[in-house]
Amino acid sequence: GYSLAGLAETGRIQGDYEAVGRLHEQLLAEARRRGEARHTVWALEGIAQMHRNSGDLDTALTLFQEAAEISARADDRRGHAWALRGLADLVSVRDGDTERALALLSEAESTCRAMDLTSALAYNHKMRGNVLYRAARYTEARDLYRQALTEFGAMSEPRGKALARLGLAKSLARLGRDRSETATELAALATELERIGLRHARAMVARAEQELGIGTESARPGGATVEAVR
Repeated sequence: GYSLAGLAETGRIQGDYEAVGRLHEQLLAEARRRGEARHTVWALEGIAQMHRNSGDLDTALTLFQEAAEISARADDRRGHAWALRGLADLVSVRDGDTERALALLSEAESTCRAMDLTSALAYNHKMRGNVLYRAARYTEARDLYRQALTEFGAMSEPRGKALARLGLAKSLARLGRDRSETATELAALATELERIGLRHARAMVARAEQELGIGTESARPGGATVEAVR
């Protein structure tokens, strides 16, 4: 079961939802059958994240809420912290409720610090940056992305580091950074994400280019472009 969960987690992080979506569902059904709260929460959160990244925000919210409820009852503090992070993201992007999102992240951060969950804390800070960026609080977002970038760098976490770099590049662009510098940074990020095989994150770079009105074709060897958002 743990081996299958590891395969599912790897495929989901890489963005290969078609390949691992059914595996996540199978693992969830097995965890429910056995009454394993932690495995149930893990599977719910993974499925919720796939729905969120695919644009089904309502389903994602429902699944994260269930994960939060189960983890709270089971005293699964790690799972609860991740569920709160997922809820904060959706409250921010779906409802535009910045303050509630920040409150959820603060609650999760307390758990991360109490349990010394270094990775979860760094992702919490990166998500706080996302929430602030969506609220057009770009200076605060920049500072959080820089903090998360330092934390991810210290633990050699390439995915988190790349995502923090993307958020930082977008924040700096909103704060007046030279367009050519932003284009170069996004091109470098696209290359890095392609190298480590993160499909969804790579698509996020394309979306950032569109959002900022920046074409980076000239910044890449051979004029290669980022895969379009599907």
